Amino acid sequence: MNDDHRSYIIGAHRFEAEPLAPGLYVVATPIGNLGDMTIRALATLAAAETVLCEDTRTSAKLMERFAIKAKLWSYHEHNAQKVRPEILARLQQGATVALISDAGMPLVSDPGYRLVKEAVELGIPVTACPGPSAVLTGLALSGLPTDRFLFAGFVPQKQGERKKLFAEFAKLKATLIFFESPHRIIETLHDLATALPGRHVAVTRELTKLHEEVLRGAAAEIATQLEARPSVKGEITLLVGPPAGEEEVSETELENAITHALAEMPASKAASELAKRFNLNRSDVYQRILSRREGDGE
Repeated sequence: MNDDHRSYIIGAHRFEAEPLAPGLYVVATPIGNLGDMTIRALATLAAAETVLCEDTRTSAKLMERFAIKAKLWSYHEHNAQKVRPEILARLQQGATVALISDAGMPLVSDPGYRLVKEAVELGIPVTACPGPSAVLTGLALSGLPTDRFLFAGFVPQKQGERKKLFAEFAKLKATLIFFESPHRIIETLHDLATALPGRHVAVTRELTKLHEEVLRGAAAEIATQLEARPSVKGEITLLVGPPAGEEEVSETELENAITHALAEMPASKAASELAKRFNLNRSDVYQRILSRREGDGE
């Protein structure tokens, strides 16, 4: 075996990678700090016959950092359907293939899911080499409950779809985790403040990188902090705490919610939405809305 064949370097030391058994290897890569690369991940990438990656340019930098001479093969959402059959055919013939994403654990908001699904259906061995994850790193830093959580992927770009999604999760007693663009985070926080009032929120930005930041508090308060900045940059993981216990909604909170709801929808729909959000009787909420309108002389 040549010095640079199926080997990797850590610091000034070169290590030989043990041969891999045939199959598909799902390998986590750093989300920022390259020091988070595991020894097992390095050995797997060095020994694999082929490494599937989203962007060969991004992955080439990682390979260069650890002196891994890997054969990179582009596999992303735009070509997955076309190249997947060939990948599976190679795996059925006994190939060793590693799958990585640009950052973090593959299959989390990337096209790797279908490849793994079809490999499993074909009886191809699949192995995971765990490691960095923006979802779990954000959860650990958020200060929010960790016993139950739901990762819901990227926040919808359209406001109507965002509000619908937040309403869907309103009663779920779990910490919600989303990915969000820095260009939309302020708008999303304002929508959260309206759709899920009273929730504790954490905005984690640039996790494991030089400018890592965690902002904790109410959604509206964090939005105000970010609005005061010239711009918001970096990759963001947004976390929303679960609803409080079975505490009754305060009069002020309910009246404010009614005001916001009536500005966007008819009274009947507002009553249904608020009853669902605050676990109240719909008829009682609707009667409150009618009484308010009568008092206003409508």
